[in-house]
Amino acid sequence: MTSCNKMFKARRSIRSFDERPVDENVLAVILEAGTYAPSGGNSQSTHRIVITNPDVLDRLRNLVQQEFAKMEIKEDTYKSLKNSISQSKQGSYVYDYHAPVLVVVANKKGYGNGMADSAMMIENMLLQATDLGIGSCYINQLHWLDDNPVIHRELMELGLQEDETITGGVAFGYATQWPKNELKRTGNPITFIR
Repeated sequence: MTSCNKMFKARRSIRSFDERPVDENVLAVILEAGTYAPSGGNSQSTHRIVITNPDVLDRLRNLVQQEFAKMEIKEDTYKSLKNSISQSKQGSYVYDYHAPVLVVVANKKGYGNGMADSAMMIENMLLQATDLGIGSCYINQLHWLDDNPVIHRELMELGLQEDETITGGVAFGYATQWPKNELKRTGNPITFIR
């Protein structure tokens, strides 16, 4: 019996990157992998804003922390969002783990397959990055702040279009340490009907 490709098992969410910029040719291959993701009705409407400028990355980090710090935690607030708010209020929040590359992913407002199309594109990029030895981490925080006027205005200055909504993001860079052991999987049940 065969097993799934080792690349799938090697992919991890990396949250510690060194300062080296990702080689432009390597980044181009990662982005190309995303371009070949499936999309509903072959719409190909997923937009990527690729940020490598350190000053822009720092400004966006500061704005994200500032805007999360203004939010209040409620009883039903999602666990990860609580963490973002809490750390931001303490002034210690870095949502992208200081990665040298941030890819902001967007899709058309009101497009029913926008999240699915974006997620498939992100997965293609995550897997390609793993295959090339580049660390990556799926970033939800900008999606959580999609309706925030400060973040929305900043992203529009960076290329987000008026008819688009932020659907996700990915941090890319060289991992300071790649986990060696295979991550044990205990969830994601499968039901067969035969």
